[in-house]
Amino acid sequence: MCCLLAFAFSKLQVSILSDDSVTLQNSQFRPVVLWHGMGDTCCFNFSMGFIKSLIQQYLPNTYVYSVEIGNSIEEDQMNGFFMNVNDQIEMMCNQLPLVPELANGFNAVGFSQGSQFLRAYVERCNNPPVHNLISIGGQHQGVYGFPRCPGANETICEWVRELLNEGAYISWIQDFLVQAEYWHDPFNEQEYLDSCIFLPDINNAGSVKNESYKENFMSLNKLALVRFTLDSFVQPIDSEWFSWYAPNNDKVVVPYNETDLYVQDWIGLRYLDENGRVDFLSVVGDHLRFTEQWFIDTVIANYLNNTL
Repeated sequence: MCCLLAFAFSKLQVSILSDDSVTLQNSQFRPVVLWHGMGDTCCFNFSMGFIKSLIQQYLPNTYVYSVEIGNSIEEDQMNGFFMNVNDQIEMMCNQLPLVPELANGFNAVGFSQGSQFLRAYVERCNNPPVHNLISIGGQHQGVYGFPRCPGANETICEWVRELLNEGAYISWIQDFLVQAEYWHDPFNEQEYLDSCIFLPDINNAGSVKNESYKENFMSLNKLALVRFTLDSFVQPIDSEWFSWYAPNNDKVVVPYNETDLYVQDWIGLRYLDENGRVDFLSVVGDHLRFTEQWFIDTVIANYLNNTL
C-alpha cells in the first residue's frame, strides 16, 4: 500500500546531465512538487530528500517543493496515517498558490498515496496548474487489503489494521484514518459510494458528476502511471493503472479501459488516453522499489526535463 519510499540503488555511474539538459541548463526548468507516501515524510534524506537532490543535480537550479503536512517531519509522518485527506488537499490548495516559485505551474510527482492526493489537487483546484503528473505506485481505484506494513512502526500499522477490520466506512474512522478514505470494498460498492469520503469523490463515481474535476484533469499535458509488477503492498496491483475488481469479486480484475470510470469518462482519463497523453509504465519489483538510474532515465528525462 502507500508506503515508505525504498530504493534498490543502482551501482551504475550516474550521468548527471544528458545532452538535452546540457543545452537547457541555463534555462528555467519547470518547478517540481513531490508528495510522499504513507510512513514517509517530506524530508528524509534517504527518500524525498534524496529525490529532491537527484532532480536538482540532474536539472540544475530546479525548484523542488516537497509537501509537508504539519509543522515537523514527525507530524508529517503521523498525518500520513491520521489526518483527513480532504483537509490535507485543502491545505495544499491554499498553500501552493502562496509559493512564488510555483506561480507559473509545476510538474508533480506522487509516491504511493501521494499520487492520488496530487490528482485530487489537480481536480479540485489546480491553481497553480500541474503540467505533467507522475504517479509512482498510486492507488487510483483504491485498495482492498492491507497485505504488508509500510515503514518501521509496527504499532501504527496494527492500529490501522484493527480500524479497517472494525469497519472502514464507519463515520468516525472515515473522519481521520487516511487509508480508510481510499478503501474500496468490491463486495459493498454502494456503501463505498455512500460512506467513503475521499476516493469516490475524486473518481467522480457518484450519480452527480463534477465537471470541473474532469476539465481540470483533462488540462494535464501528460499523465504517467507507474505500476510495480511484484507489488506486495497494493491490493490489487492494477489499481495503479486505474483497473479494478469485477463486481462482487476480489480475484478477477477488469482492465482500466473497460471500467465505468474509463468507458463513461468520469474524470477525463479516456480523453487523455485517446489523445496520447497517458503513459502506462511498469517496473519489475515490489512497491516503490526502483533504481536511481530508472528514476533518472524515465521520470526526470521524460517528464521533468522541460522549461517554463
